[in-house]
Amino acid sequence: MNIFWFLPTHGDGRYLGTTHQARAVDHHYLKQIAQAADELGYGGVLIPTGRSCEDSWTVASSLIPVTRRLKFLVALRPSTISPTVSARVAATLDRLSEGRLLVNVVAGGDPVDLEADGTWLSHDERYEAADEFLTIWRDLLSGKEVNFDGKHYQVKGAKQLFPPVQKPHPPLYFGGSSDAAHDLAAKHVELYLTWGEPPAEVEKKIADVRARAAKQGREVKFGVRLHVIARDTNEEAWKAADELIKYVDEETVAQAQKAFARMDSEGQKRMTALHGGNRERLEISPNLWAGVGLVRGGAGTALVGDGETIARRLKEYADLGVETFVLSGYPHLEEAYRFAELVFPHVGIQRHTAAPESANLVSPFGEVVGNHHLPQAQPQVSAS
Repeated sequence: MNIFWFLPTHGDGRYLGTTHQARAVDHHYLKQIAQAADELGYGGVLIPTGRSCEDSWTVASSLIPVTRRLKFLVALRPSTISPTVSARVAATLDRLSEGRLLVNVVAGGDPVDLEADGTWLSHDERYEAADEFLTIWRDLLSGKEVNFDGKHYQVKGAKQLFPPVQKPHPPLYFGGSSDAAHDLAAKHVELYLTWGEPPAEVEKKIADVRARAAKQGREVKFGVRLHVIARDTNEEAWKAADELIKYVDEETVAQAQKAFARMDSEGQKRMTALHGGNRERLEISPNLWAGVGLVRGGAGTALVGDGETIARRLKEYADLGVETFVLSGYPHLEEAYRFAELVFPHVGIQRHTAAPESANLVSPFGEVVGNHHLPQAQPQVSAS
């Protein structure tokens, strides 16, 4: 099981839909999250894209020298950059990071957002363009000279002089729920990433993408993008879920849902349909809570529970063929630690350490008791 975390380049805090206890997301804070994820044993971090976010590629490049193992799943919008320039950027980041780049292709689901960046393509045209883009991009990074004359892109004599570390190219991740998206995934990407729908729906998506990939003579891996609310007990976790949206009023929900309704993303439509803006039916599957999607676009569901319960739910997805989970929690720094401490022991993920295994380490042990004694290995609860 490969577990990634998330860099909240669009903002962070303890509560959704409010400025109350919100925090600024500057480089120091992003560095804290990335270094925590690196040390705790997360495989990588997702860096999102869009006009509400800091630039994903700049953020990733700034965090290379302050991390050691962490991979960067960097969001790429094909419509905002040429495929040849994008290939050079990807090769450079892969080389400078010594092979730690992963690329998350985002065709885009918000026409208003895309138009602001100069993209005036329809939903299906965006996938046509992304198909051409990735054909050029993959061939360039594989070392081929590319001459391409398509509907959306034309290049002549294109070459990538500095190859990436990963062969034939940094792995491509991609998510989308429409037929056009599934076709694109089947043809081009290494890992198809779905938002956290109930397992039965995820199973259908996996089967469809797998079948389409087989027709292309390819195999695709699978991942799920989810939020998580992990606590010591299930009761505490559900209380924390309620707390997360305690400042979200009906006007804020209506405003968010209006924005989501204008989008032509099939995935966003599916996320919205899980709750319909109704607070009374947010647990849509055992321990799967749709409250985040009341005000947040994109991934709108969270697994809620104690460490063992969440691990069990993750394994249910894994049994369907999911091997990678891209997770997040509010606020992202504290929740990176909390999730690792509560869930990692149940899924076999070990914390990274810079010291050799043979070193005489006694930490982590908590605070020394009475200046003389190490605390008990297992917490003891007083009966009084």
